[in-house]
Amino acid sequence: MSAQARVTQQTDPLALERQVCFALAIASRSVLSVYRPVLEPMGLTHPQYLVMLALWGQSPLSVKDLGALLYLDSPTLSPLLKRLEAAGYVTRMRSAADERVLEVALTPAGRALREAAEQIPATIAGKLDMSFEQLAELHASLTKVIAAASTALGKVD
Repeated sequence: MSAQARVTQQTDPLALERQVCFALAIASRSVLSVYRPVLEPMGLTHPQYLVMLALWGQSPLSVKDLGALLYLDSPTLSPLLKRLEAAGYVTRMRSAADERVLEVALTPAGRALREAAEQIPATIAGKLDMSFEQLAELHASLTKVIAAASTALGKVD
């Protein structure tokens, strides 16, 4: 790259390399690619892993609450839940308290999968060659970005 091109890249507000959206998109795709081979032996995709993480934190959850936790709408969440149910990790049932509410709960196999998943954070940190402290700082920064974007979009969390 020529010196002129580097100067332009550093001063041009529309330079691709300066765009937050570009860095986030590439980082997201890259990190998800690191997760893929770690999750495959468990039979999980990354979106399914996120559902399981939420349910390992609290089960049962209503589909509505699960969607809110994961920032997913029902048309996106429903197929994930169907696949997890077919794999034997979750069940979906109507709430005894309110039949209008569909609840998702872990099965014994879903609870047991948590033990295998406990090594995932350390494995990912190792593959990224980042410490837990570095990842915690990145998480904090991204959480601020999420909050700022939600505010910009007029969403209240």
